Amino acid sequence: MAVTKEDIVALRERTGAGIMDARRALEEAGSNMDKAVEILRQRGLGVAEKKAGREASQGLIEAYVHGGRLGALIELNCETDFVARTDDFRQLAREIAMQAAANGATDADELKAQTYNRDTSKTIQQLITETVAKVGENIVLRRVCRFQLGSE
Repeated sequence: MAVTKEDIVALRERTGAGIMDARRALEEAGSNMDKAVEILRQRGLGVAEKKAGREASQGLIEAYVHGGRLGALIELNCETDFVARTDDFRQLAREIAMQAAANGATDADELKAQTYNRDTSKTIQQLITETVAKVGENIVLRRVCRFQLGSE
């Protein structure tokens, strides 16, 4: 079955993969969208493993405050300030800060192990790994701090 332009566009929208990566995955999967998504996910894990040892000293600090009574600060690092300014990286930081505020994580390792609230089939570490595959740089959740009014 031939891969269509519409299939490539749909896969890119679903995964954020590049055009050629989406096309190759669809060809390998025989135009089966779910198989292509799995192929891209597996390739992304391989990319993330290769980048894991690289130093991540850039990034940003993201704050999330809910109703003025609950909040979280996180430090999310990447390799370059260019990636730190991308929408994918900023969205990841926002999602992680919201997760920290909602679920009460007190350190980075605890937060990375949590199930992602918006998609319970993933953990926060898997969300980070997916973004590593998209942006092509190592990403490290360095610090987490949660605040709640009236508690210590």
